[in-house]
Amino acid sequence: MTESAPAPLWQPSPERIAAASITAFLATVNRQYGASVSDYDSLWRWSVAAPANFWRTVWEFGGVIADGPGGVVVDDPDRMPGARWFPEARLNFAENLLRRSGDGDAIVFWGEDKVKRRLSHDDLSALVSRLQQALKAAGVGVGDRVAGYMPNMPETVAFMLAAASLGAVWSSASPDFGIQGVLDRFGQIEPKVLVLADGYYYSGKPYDSVGKLAGIVAGMPSLERVVVVPYVGERADLAGVPKAVHLADFVAPFAAGAPDFVRLPFAHPLYVMFSSGTTGVPKCIVHSAGGTLLQHLKEHRLHCDVKPGDRVFYFTTCGWMMWNWLVSALASEATLLLYDGNPALNEGRILFDFADAEAMTLFGTSAKWLDAIAKMGCDPMRTHRLDSVRAITSTGSPLAPEGFDYVYAHIKRDVQLASISGGTDIVSCFMLGNPIGPVWRGEIQCRGLGMKVEVFDETGQPVEGEKGELVCTRAFPSMPVGFWNDPDGEKYRKAYFDRYPGIWCHGDWVELTGHGGIVVFGRSDATLNPGGVRIGTAEIYRQVEQIDEVLESLVIGQDWAGDVRVVLFVRLRPGITLDDPLRERIKRRIRDNTTPRHVPARIVQVEDIPRTKSGKIVELAVRDVVHGRQVKNREALANPEALDLYRDLPNLME
Repeated sequence: MTESAPAPLWQPSPERIAAASITAFLATVNRQYGASVSDYDSLWRWSVAAPANFWRTVWEFGGVIADGPGGVVVDDPDRMPGARWFPEARLNFAENLLRRSGDGDAIVFWGEDKVKRRLSHDDLSALVSRLQQALKAAGVGVGDRVAGYMPNMPETVAFMLAAASLGAVWSSASPDFGIQGVLDRFGQIEPKVLVLADGYYYSGKPYDSVGKLAGIVAGMPSLERVVVVPYVGERADLAGVPKAVHLADFVAPFAAGAPDFVRLPFAHPLYVMFSSGTTGVPKCIVHSAGGTLLQHLKEHRLHCDVKPGDRVFYFTTCGWMMWNWLVSALASEATLLLYDGNPALNEGRILFDFADAEAMTLFGTSAKWLDAIAKMGCDPMRTHRLDSVRAITSTGSPLAPEGFDYVYAHIKRDVQLASISGGTDIVSCFMLGNPIGPVWRGEIQCRGLGMKVEVFDETGQPVEGEKGELVCTRAFPSMPVGFWNDPDGEKYRKAYFDRYPGIWCHGDWVELTGHGGIVVFGRSDATLNPGGVRIGTAEIYRQVEQIDEVLESLVIGQDWAGDVRVVLFVRLRPGITLDDPLRERIKRRIRDNTTPRHVPARIVQVEDIPRTKSGKIVELAVRDVVHGRQVKNREALANPEALDLYRDLPNLME
C-alpha cells in the first residue's frame, strides 16, 4: 500500500476565491489584454512576461491618485539598476493614504494595556494638516529630512504623512536604540527636524527617551527643531535642550484644514531606511514614493486581500520596514491597528485580545513570536473567538513547519497563513501569500506578482527543487532609488549586483518547491538574525571594542533551539580573564548604545581571532566551525590554526 501524498494545511473555499480581489484582478487582465490566465501560477507568469501591462493594471486597480501615469510605464526595462518607472507621472504618497474621510476609524492604538486611543479618518487628516503647517513654518520643504525616534503610535504615522505631503523624506528608528545607534543612522542623512516621544512602555514599565535628547542633538548639528510628543509622563522639562518644543506648542499656531499635497515625480524619495550595519555604519537605502505606494497596493490588495474597511495589524517597531508596510494599508482604505510594547503581555494573549476587541482582519507577526507563544502554551483557539481574522502573516525569519502546525492547531483552522519574505532593501516582499491558493506546511505560498524571482545555483543557473541564491532577474518599481551619499551608485551596485551583473542578488538561501512555493533557509551572508531581527556585526563591534579590556572581538549567529542566538568572542588584554562583572559590563554597553536585541546570549574569551591575509576577520568561517561544518579555503587565512580555538566549546553546547 503506497503512502498518500501530504495534503495542504488549508485551502480557500470557492466562496472565498470568488470574493477575493485577486480574482477580480485576474478577470481584468483577461478582459483588457486578451490573456488566458486562470490561476495564480499563470497570472504570475504573465506578470513577469508583460511587466508594463501588469504594473499599469496594478496602478488602475489600486486607484492611484496622480497626474498621469502617461503613456510610458517603464523606461529602459532591461536595465537593472536604472529602469525608470512611470516617468511622466506626478503623485504624492500622503495624498494616496489620506484618500478616505469620515468618522470611521483610521487608527486604533494600544500602548500595551496602558494607553488606548483611536483617530477617525477626519481626525487623522486634521492632525496631518496642523503638522504640515508647523513643519512648513519650521522650514521643511521638498527633499528635506524629518526623522522620527518614536514608538509605534498615531503621531508617528501623522508626522510621516505630514512630511510626505510636503515632499520631505521620512526616516524612523525605534526608541530602544541608544544614542550612538541613533547618530549612526540619522546623523548620515542630516535631518532638519527630529520627532521623539517622551518615552515608551515595555512590560508595563515606562522608559524615558528625553534623557537621551541632549546627546542626540549635540551629535546632529543639522537639526533646526526637535518636537517632543507626550506619551508616558508629565510635560517633560526641555529647558536644557536647544531647539526642543512640545508637540502642543509646535502646532498651537495652526488651525486644522484640508492638507495640501505637493505632487512630485514617481521616483521622488519618500523614505530613507537603514541596513543592518554589517560592515560599518548602516547603509542609507532611499525608497521612492511611487515605487513604495504601487508595490504596497499590490501586496495589500492582491496578496493579502485587504479591502476597504478591513482592519490591518502588524506587530512591528518603527525601526523595521514592516512599519512602513503597515501604514500603507491606509491607501487600501483600511484601518491601522497599532500596538507598541511587549507582545507577550497577559501570558501571550494581549495581541489576541486586540484582535477580538477591534475585529482584526489581518494579523501580522513574526515567526519568533509564534514560536514563543507556542512554548508558553498559549492556546487562542480555546480563549478567543478570532472570527474576523482572515489572514495571519509571519515574517522576520523563516517560519518552521512546526510553526505552521501550531497556527492551525491552536490559533485558527480556517485562516490563510502567509509566511512572507523580502526586506528593507526593497521595502516590500519577494515572496508572500496567495489568497486563492493552498497553504503547504513549511512553505511560503508564492513568488510576488511582477517579481521575477528565481533560484540560482553556484554556477549562476536557475534551479528548482534544490537550495540556492534568491535572485530577481527583472526590474521592479520598489527597487531603491539608491543609497544616500552614494552619488555614482557604486555602493548600491556592490550591495546587490556584484555577484550577478544586471541581476538582483538578495542574500537569502532558498529553495523553489514543486508547489511553486519557496522555503527560506536563512541569510547567505554573515548578518545575525536573532528572533527574526537582522543585526549587523559592526554595530556590536563598535561598542565592545571601546571597552578598555577588549582588544578585539568577533560575533556570529549560532543556530540554537529553532532560532539564532548571538555569540560574542572577545580577545582580552594580557593577564585579564573574562569574569561576570566584565561580561555584564560588555552586555550593558551593547544594550545602552544599540538595542536589547544586540546583546549576546553567550560571551566567550578566546586567545586569537582568525583573519584573512588582508587583515579581515572571518565570521563565516568561525560560524562554520561552531556548527561543525568544514571550512573551505583555509589557505586564504593568515592564521588558520586560530579556527581550532572555536571547535567543540562546552559553553556553546548549552
